Amino acid sequence: MVQFSGGIGSWAAAQRVAAEYGTDRLTLLFADTHVEDEDLYRFNRDAADQLGVDLTVVSDGRTPFEVFRDVRFLGNARIAPCSYWLKQKPCRDWLTTHADPQTAIVYIGIDWSETHRIPGIRRGWSPWQVRFPMAEPPFLTKDQMLDAARALGIEPPRLYAEGYRHNNCGGSCVRAGQRQWLHQLRTHPDRFLHAEHEENRLRAELGDVAILKQRRSGVTRPLPLAELRRRAQAA
Repeated sequence: MVQFSGGIGSWAAAQRVAAEYGTDRLTLLFADTHVEDEDLYRFNRDAADQLGVDLTVVSDGRTPFEVFRDVRFLGNARIAPCSYWLKQKPCRDWLTTHADPQTAIVYIGIDWSETHRIPGIRRGWSPWQVRFPMAEPPFLTKDQMLDAARALGIEPPRLYAEGYRHNNCGGSCVRAGQRQWLHQLRTHPDRFLHAEHEENRLRAELGDVAILKQRRSGVTRPLPLAELRRRAQAA
């Protein structure tokens, strides 16, 4: 089973798995957060069609901000409950129902630059065996993966061409830093303003919390999206 996120890393991992083992028993498992860029869904369909494998879709049914309201915690770069509820748990529930830990293998698309994440991911997927095809030779850059997709006639997800490093949550990932949120403000202001609105609603309920933080004079405090936007517009 390839955890097929819609990112170029999971696409490249699926290509390597298919090349080595074939596609007869290959599952492309996609967890839908319901806030993805529209072109992610097109890319997933094209990728699945090229491999000749049906895309298996799981969903909690909520969006990230709906999760934050339910758990009464606003996700940030350190702790993002949306990852657990919208991606990890639906995929694990599917595995529990459909895959034997003695025979099934989970493939994750992180590459050689993210190997520090491997121990935690392995613990999180236990008792299933986990492998990381893109963390093994031949090592590829993200640009090389994007070129490989084009060579097969698959246009990569548009967020990469728009300057995003990852193709997840339509660019509004709470794990992203100020740089990406400023890029989101320039590129997809409607999405930024939606996230700002949802953050403000949670701040009204939970107090002085924010997705982002800032550090000044040795003091760290929340940096609301509304404040980040006002500074950018003033500049």
